[in-house]
Amino acid sequence: MPKKIDPELRARAVRLVMEHRGEYPTLSAALVAVAKQVGVGKESLRRWVAQAEVDAGDRPGTTSEENEEIKRLRAENRRLREDVAILKAATTFFVGELDSRNR
Repeated sequence: MPKKIDPELRARAVRLVMEHRGEYPTLSAALVAVAKQVGVGKESLRRWVAQAEVDAGDRPGTTSEENEEIKRLRAENRRLREDVAILKAATTFFVGELDSRNR
C-alpha cells in the first residue's frame, strides 16, 4: 500500500522543482536534487511535477479535478449497477411468487 505524503510537502517539492528548474541542465537533474533535499523518491516527484503541469494547462492530459470526477462517477455507476441487479433479482422473485402455477 502506498504511503500518504503530506500535501504540503508535495506542493513544496513541486514548487522547488518549478522554481529551480533553470539552474540545472535537465529536468531530471533538478528532480534528483530536489528529491534528495525533500526526502521523496525521484519518480514520485516526476509524476507530481507532470500532474502539476497538466493542472496548470502547460501539458495535455486530465487534470486532478477531472480525475476525481471520473473516480466519483465510476463509483456511482458501480452502485447503480448493483442496485439494478438487486431490483432485477427481486422482480424475478416476486413474479415467481405471484405466478399461480407455483401454488
